[in-house]
Amino acid sequence: MPETKYKRVLLKLSGEALRGGNSYGIDNPTLTKIAKQIKQVAEMGVGVGIVVGGGNIWRGAQAEIDGMDRVTADYAGMLATVINALALQDVLEREGVVTRTQSALDIRQVAEPFIRRRAIRHLEKGRVVIFAGGTGNPYMTADTAAALRAIEIGAEVLLMTKNGVDGIYTADPRKNPKAKKIDRITHLKALNMRLAVMDTTALSLCLDNKLPIIVFDLEAKNGMKKAVLGELIGTLVTSES
Repeated sequence: MPETKYKRVLLKLSGEALRGGNSYGIDNPTLTKIAKQIKQVAEMGVGVGIVVGGGNIWRGAQAEIDGMDRVTADYAGMLATVINALALQDVLEREGVVTRTQSALDIRQVAEPFIRRRAIRHLEKGRVVIFAGGTGNPYMTADTAAALRAIEIGAEVLLMTKNGVDGIYTADPRKNPKAKKIDRITHLKALNMRLAVMDTTALSLCLDNKLPIIVFDLEAKNGMKKAVLGELIGTLVTSES
């Protein structure tokens, strides 16, 4: 086994990543491809925590625009992340990866409650841990949950996957052909430039705790493996200038 640069990582998956080419729901072949990448890294001895969003099932922001109470809409979104987490857990276990799901919402029939020390113990035993339910609080995104959980479990890097975009650009490359890819940037500069890395609360958390972020394309071949090996992939966001 090659020596990995990172021994413990937090993978942030957007809900949209799970729907594949569909407009809604979960695409099983896509989910299986993601699970195989996670398995590959876990078998290298890397502790893997995962935060998954729920945008493939529920968009709280859109529900609020349609007149729904924001807090209610956000809680519905948290429940959507639990559905995604259970689906991912099932595929991972079919691939032979021992997995635990912990939820910030109390749903003991289907998931453990989030307990930091228990999560760390699972990781020490080589289990993959999926964190569902966001932070358990409205007005907080899955990005913020990912940054928070990464810090809590002592992850050395936050792996942010993007759909069809191989890193951070000066503008949306799908809309602006003149957008330029950024290979390396500091947290502070990303905040000041208002780049679409993650929401500002999450990025500020990473800045304050000097947590590096690697932003890369989910479809990149062996992308997650390359990231944990320290190979150049996507964009590195770091506290170092």
